[in-house]
Amino acid sequence: MSDEETIGFHKGSLTTLAKEREELIRILTIVEQLMQAHLKSLKELGVDLEKEAKEANDLIKKTKTPKKKGENITDRLA
Repeated sequence: MSDEETIGFHKGSLTTLAKEREELIRILTIVEQLMQAHLKSLKELGVDLEKEAKEANDLIKKTKTPKKKGENITDRLA
């Protein structure tokens, strides 16, 4: 491939990737708007998601067992 062809290939790739990035940002914006709408509805219904998340975190911390040195997943399965 000549240098001009290689340059054209890379420029075309960058153009395509820039458009893909724009589309991804658009999709993420839509997802964020939908999540905010659901959060607002839950809040209006009296659901405290921050409290629930904290409780879930506390539960995870309580149920985690400290990993012993040298222990791995295969040891736990045996």
